[in-house]
Amino acid sequence: MSLVQRINMFLRSPKGQQLIARGRRELAKPETQRKLRGLAARLSNRRR
Repeated sequence: MSLVQRINMFLRSPKGQQLIARGRRELAKPETQRKLRGLAARLSNRRR
């Protein structure tokens, strides 16, 4: 079984669904969005 198949199986499982829901809740928070924007800005500046 390939890694992609195993990941897909996990994401369809109840535990995977819980993890997806938790991630969506975290991403809805303004503080988390601000941190991610800062990280993306730092990473894009590093590549240049």
